[in-house]
Amino acid sequence: MRIPHWLLALALALPYSANVSAAPERFVLDPSHVSIGFLIGHARFAQVLGLFSDVSGEFVYDADTQTLNSGKVEIRGKSVFTGHEKRDEHVRGDDFLATDAHPMMTFQATDYTASSDRAGVLEGDLTIRGVTQPIALDVTLNRRADHPIGGADTLGGSARGVIERSAFDMSYALEGDLVSDAVELLIEFEATHEPR
Repeated sequence: MRIPHWLLALALALPYSANVSAAPERFVLDPSHVSIGFLIGHARFAQVLGLFSDVSGEFVYDADTQTLNSGKVEIRGKSVFTGHEKRDEHVRGDDFLATDAHPMMTFQATDYTASSDRAGVLEGDLTIRGVTQPIALDVTLNRRADHPIGGADTLGGSARGVIERSAFDMSYALEGDLVSDAVELLIEFEATHEPR
């Protein structure tokens, strides 16, 4: 019996279509395995290292096409920690983060451009003190696998970038470079695949 040409063509096309049309997946940041840190210069003597301990967020990513459909991260400003309580209170105040008036900082992803299977540039809008500015982060996707503890499908990555605090209306101690304008961002994360 001869197989109709249209049926043969359909049979050949089905596997190909299945390979290229995987649905984007939702990932939720693991709050116990996400670190958002920063380095900021102090009078050109040394860098002060700080971090934020209260971070949440999620993103929708298509690994096959390396396309980021959406992503948002929220950071509670009062969770800042630099290892010195008096300095932390100063950073929370109006000279820097103004956390009473603006308790949350947010990052809203707008685009991701892959440079390889494991690296790319993430662009988005960062809001601090109610001021929103575009930023770009260099991202490395370290590993995707079932987590050795609990078995959840997990994607881990690292991101680096630099912002200028003056762009967010933080001008305190800029004169004489007592506190540097440039702030280096150090981000490490694990995110769990969750059904949409």
